Amino acid sequence: MPALDGLDRHTAWHLIDRLPLDFATFHPQGLTFAAGLTFLSSVEIQSETRGVGHVFVIDERGALQRDLIVGDGEMYHPGGIDFDGSSVWVSVAQYRPGGQSIIMTIDPETGEVRERFRVADHVSWVVCDRTNGLVHGASWGSRFFYTWTLAGALVAYWPNPSGFIDYQDCRFLGEGLIAASGIAVLSGASGAFELGGLALIDTAQHTIPQEFPIGLYSTNGHTITRNPFAISFDSGCVTMWVAPDDFAEGNGTEILTYRATPA
Repeated sequence: MPALDGLDRHTAWHLIDRLPLDFATFHPQGLTFAAGLTFLSSVEIQSETRGVGHVFVIDERGALQRDLIVGDGEMYHPGGIDFDGSSVWVSVAQYRPGGQSIIMTIDPETGEVRERFRVADHVSWVVCDRTNGLVHGASWGSRFFYTWTLAGALVAYWPNPSGFIDYQDCRFLGEGLIAASGIAVLSGASGAFELGGLALIDTAQHTIPQEFPIGLYSTNGHTITRNPFAISFDSGCVTMWVAPDDFAEGNGTEILTYRATPA
């Protein structure tokens, strides 16, 4: 079963690929792969209460193939996304704690966007367990976790027992486990500091059985786990994809690929 076993704060992550994106990506939020394409969610902020939610569909060269608009009215902030083998799931929320959210799916072949259900809270990311017909998500900063049916009926709601980092993007691993990446912005004498890391969420036991920091930073100085994140486990190796920088920063948004060998 894929998990984060053998990974910790001492794991050596090697940068093996850097894919620059040459279009306006705004403020990227989530990352997943489906149908041979990359899906990148992002928020375009126009004012405090107005914006546009995007899910960009990108080919292997980093070229934009589609710009799918997601959300409804003030619910314009997409969060972390995931592919369940059939659909890409995305939460789109009002840009404030406790705001309203709409949970949507995207057909990766046709680009059709479909509303699934609504939630009376800001849902910051969403994943789907197709085997058990469950959808998992979290509140602003991942301070609380949710589980719903595919139709949106609430199954479970529980507090995050960890205050280490705020989970931003997640991957469903099977058997109730979710790999999460995230960030905490800490204040100190030398100014703000971004602490990044990975975590394992056990939705069945309501625990965080593993989490650890990652001391890698982008060209613009962001922790690499700031927002978009994807991970895979193959042949004894772990591959992680991240896109921590915004379009208007430094070199713009790049999808960075890291690889590690668990101990």
